[in-house]
Amino acid sequence: MKRIPFLDSHTGGEPTRLISEGYPDLGRGTVAEQLNRLKTDFDTFRTQVLCEPRGNDVLVGALLVPPADPTCQLGVIYFNNVGYLGMCGHGTIGLMASLAYQGKISPGTYRIETPVGVVEATLHPAEIESSYPNRVSVRNVPSYRLLEQVAVQVDGRTIHGDVAWGGNWFFLCHDHGLEVSLQNLEQLTDFAWRVRAAYTEMGITAPDGHEIDHVELFASTAKADSQSFVLCPGKAYDRSPCGTGTSAKLACLTADGRLVPGQVWRQQSVVGSIFEGQVQVQDGDVIPTITGEAWVMAEGQLLMDERDPFGNGIQTQ
Repeated sequence: MKRIPFLDSHTGGEPTRLISEGYPDLGRGTVAEQLNRLKTDFDTFRTQVLCEPRGNDVLVGALLVPPADPTCQLGVIYFNNVGYLGMCGHGTIGLMASLAYQGKISPGTYRIETPVGVVEATLHPAEIESSYPNRVSVRNVPSYRLLEQVAVQVDGRTIHGDVAWGGNWFFLCHDHGLEVSLQNLEQLTDFAWRVRAAYTEMGITAPDGHEIDHVELFASTAKADSQSFVLCPGKAYDRSPCGTGTSAKLACLTADGRLVPGQVWRQQSVVGSIFEGQVQVQDGDVIPTITGEAWVMAEGQLLMDERDPFGNGIQTQ
């Protein structure tokens, strides 16, 4: 019986499963190289710990690995039910709160090597002395808009969206005409999925050919600067405001002259949770910082029984 310790948290409603031991030997290369080895040689590990019946489509994994960058204290690989993520904002907030809960880190700023570059995460002191610190600010990788107001045909009408990078690739749309609410999840999911299919068929990709695999539908709200529905690559919606998605949004706002350095933007998720974001501009690069809170909610051991016919996870895609 193989045992893999885990610690689950949620950030604004979106869960993160931290794994820091019991994983395959990925070598001592960069985090990007370790991700490639995990993907190429040990992808079953991802499906074992994250897919049903041990996990679910919403869960995001955070695998703590040794950094190759000598300036970094931590290295992390993020993955979900269908593959791997370049960065994960809510996951980084969850990672820091989880390590604080375990007593492995104390308030301060840490450099973290991710597959797409180094981010800095600041763990803020706990407001209640007896509690573990759970409020985190993530200084993300440089973010930018690739394409502006791309016209896409969906349901016989034309919508528009920006293609932007915030650690993952996003299509950001405002003129969809749908209500962004928990009562409208089925319609939002179906529409966003068809939007993704439409621009993919048009041949719209990242410069390196990577699929634009996240879709954000924005709307107005009285409780924040905007509200969004974010559809993730595995067709699950993000319960949090999405850290990399908010970074992409901030990059677009900055490009439009609607956000100045240091100005706080409050982004609300479809479930009502809020991230605070702001940017710095350095040497022409837009550097977003996202702040949010995470809560530890479960810890234990995953059990791998070699007799289990679904021990490697149920893969639906």
